[in-house]
Amino acid sequence: MDSVEEKSQAFAVRIIKMADYLRVVKREFVISNQVLRSGTSIAANIAEAECAHSKKDFLAKMYIAFKECGETKLWLNMLHKSGKLNDKEFTSIYNDWCEINKMISSITKTTRENLEKEKEEKFKGKGGDWEEEK
Repeated sequence: MDSVEEKSQAFAVRIIKMADYLRVVKREFVISNQVLRSGTSIAANIAEAECAHSKKDFLAKMYIAFKECGETKLWLNMLHKSGKLNDKEFTSIYNDWCEINKMISSITKTTRENLEKEKEEKFKGKGGDWEEEK
């Protein structure tokens, strides 16, 4: 199984090629630039997350990648609805988008849950003056 980093980089390459196609063949320049920025930003933010200095930093970068994923979905839908991508082209790249989005969603959820558990464990059994005496 490929990692989210590998899949996001492969997706970014597809986005670059799609943007080139849209500019040259479809003569579409505005949305192709938007999807190019957001689609490649997913991989860039995942790469940054891999070099994070803490779990919180990792989570923050993965959330940015998740947001960029959402923006990319918007531009892909706009390209499809406007006829710049036909059904076959859209479905192909959208399926890749779905896979990456699910992976990032799962990673952020698991990381957030683990951080919450670590926080609870840190204070477990420590008590405090706020507790009622028994």
